[in-house]
Amino acid sequence: MRVLSPRIDWAAFLERIAAVRERVLMLDYDGTLAPFQVRPEQAVPYPGVAEALASLIRDGGTRIVIVSGRRAADVVPLLPLKPRPEIWGAHGWERLLPSGKLTTQQPPDGIKRALEEAEEAVREVVRRGGRLERKQASVALHWRGLPGLSVVKNEQEAHAAWVPFTRDGTLQLLPFDGGVELRAPGCNKQHAVKAVLSETAADSAIAYLGDDITDEDAFAAVKPRGLAVLVRSELRETQADAWLRPPGELIEFLGRWRESSLARR
Repeated sequence: MRVLSPRIDWAAFLERIAAVRERVLMLDYDGTLAPFQVRPEQAVPYPGVAEALASLIRDGGTRIVIVSGRRAADVVPLLPLKPRPEIWGAHGWERLLPSGKLTTQQPPDGIKRALEEAEEAVREVVRRGGRLERKQASVALHWRGLPGLSVVKNEQEAHAAWVPFTRDGTLQLLPFDGGVELRAPGCNKQHAVKAVLSETAADSAIAYLGDDITDEDAFAAVKPRGLAVLVRSELRETQADAWLRPPGELIEFLGRWRESSLARR
C-alpha cells in the first residue's frame, strides 16, 4: 500500500484498530472487491477476498458494509457471505440489512418520467451494443468490452442525448469506469457513508475502500473520521489517503486489519 496523504500514519492506524472497541470497514464492490466483467453477473470477487471478509465477519468486532452502484439484491449472490454483511445499493438509494430487511427511497414522479425519456433517447446506442441498466433513481449506459471506436461514438451520442436532462438540475450526468450514468440527486455513496458514520462511535476505526470516480464523494465523507483508500491497478488523481493494487495488496490490507483487530483480545 502506498500512502498518499501526509496526515496518514499507517502504523498508527493499525494500532488504532487494535485499541478501539468498534471498527467499520466500508467497501465498494465492482472494481474494488471484484474485477470488472462485460457480463456483470460474472463479476465474482478476486480469489481470497470473500474468504478474508468472511473471516472478519466471523471474528466479530468489525462492521462490514458494502456500498455499491448495483442493486443491493444483485450483490448478494456474488458475495454470499454468512452472516450477510450490510449492503447499500443503487448508490445509497437502497439499504439491505444483515437481517434481510430492505429499505428503499424513491425519487419524485417527475424524475422517474425524465429517466424514462432518457432511456428512449439512447435506444440507438443500445442497438449498437451498449447495455442499458435502469435503477429506481438512475439509468446507466455501459460500453465495456466494445471496440474502441464504438466506445467513442457511444460516449459522444450518450452525452448529446443526456446533457439536456441536466440543464435544469433535475438529473446529474456522471461518468464511471466503462460507461456513464444519469442519476437523480439526493442520494449517493456519500449519503450511505454519512448514514453509517452517524451510527458509529466517534472513537471508532473506520475505512472506506473504492476504485471509481463514483467513490470520490465517499472518500470525502469518510476522511474527517477515517481512512480513504483507492483500490485499482493504476493510480489516478484522487482524494484518497492511500492507494493499493488488487488483489494482492487488497488481501494484505484485509489481513492486516484482521490481525490488528484480533490483537485487542
